[in-house]
Amino acid sequence: RRVRRGGQAVCCGSQESPSCTIPSKLYQAGEIEGLPGAALAASLGCGNPFALAQLQPGETVLDLGSGGGIDVLLSARRVGPLGKAYGLDMTDEMVALARENQQKASIANAEFLKGRIENIPLPDNSIDVILSNCVINLSGDKDQVFAETFRVLKPGGRIAFSDIVLRGELPSSLRKITDLWMGCVAGALEESEYRAKLTVAGFVAIGIEPTRIYTASEAAEFLRTLRTARLDPESLAPLLEGKFLSAFIRAHKPAR
Repeated sequence: RRVRRGGQAVCCGSQESPSCTIPSKLYQAGEIEGLPGAALAASLGCGNPFALAQLQPGETVLDLGSGGGIDVLLSARRVGPLGKAYGLDMTDEMVALARENQQKASIANAEFLKGRIENIPLPDNSIDVILSNCVINLSGDKDQVFAETFRVLKPGGRIAFSDIVLRGELPSSLRKITDLWMGCVAGALEESEYRAKLTVAGFVAIGIEPTRIYTASEAAEFLRTLRTARLDPESLAPLLEGKFLSAFIRAHKPAR
C-alpha cells in the first residue's frame, strides 16, 4: 500500500493525498491498540479491508501488498492461534519492517513473504480470505492478479479489497500520465470492468460498494500532492470530478 518515489514513501500520491487516509481515521482505536507505531505510519490506505472481511477464528488470511503489516497483524489477532495471516510485499524494505513490527507486537501466527501479487508464492486452495488495501490499482496486469487470487483461495473463500475504482471512463490522455499511476488513478479499473474481470477469473457474488466519491476540489488537492510540473491541477480536476472513488470490493470463489 505504500510505494517508493524519490526515496519518499507514498500511497495514492503522498501522505497528504485525499485518496489515502491515515490509519487512525480508518481503524477503530480498539483495533490498533498495542500495534507498533511504525506499522501504523507505514500503512496508509484507502479503506479498512480488515473490517470488511469479517474474519473468523481459525481462518487463514493473505494481505496483498502488506506494507508495514497493519492488516496482517490485525488479522492474526482476529483469527487466533488456530488461524494464520500472511502478508505479501514486493520490497525487501517493507517485508523487513513488517517482520520487525510483528516481533514488537509479539504476534506468532503471522508470516511476511516477499513476492509480487501477480505471482503469489502460496499453494493452490490454501487461503480462506484475501485482503488488499489500495494496491490492486497499481498492478499493470490485473487479470493475472485476479487469476492468482482465485488460485490460492480455498473453494468458498472470499476477497475483501479496499481499492480505487473509476466511475465512467478516464480520458486516454490521463491514462498515459505516469504520476497518475503513482496516484492510484490512471491504473484504476472502471466499476463494470472491475466486476467483469473478477467474473472472468471465476468469482461469484461480486459486490462493489463506494465508500467515498472524490469531488473536483479533492481531485485538485490530490493532483497538487503529486508535486510535478507536468500536471495542471486546476485544468485536470474537473475531468476527475466524480470519476474516482474509494470502494469495498467483495467476491467469493465458488464452493465445490
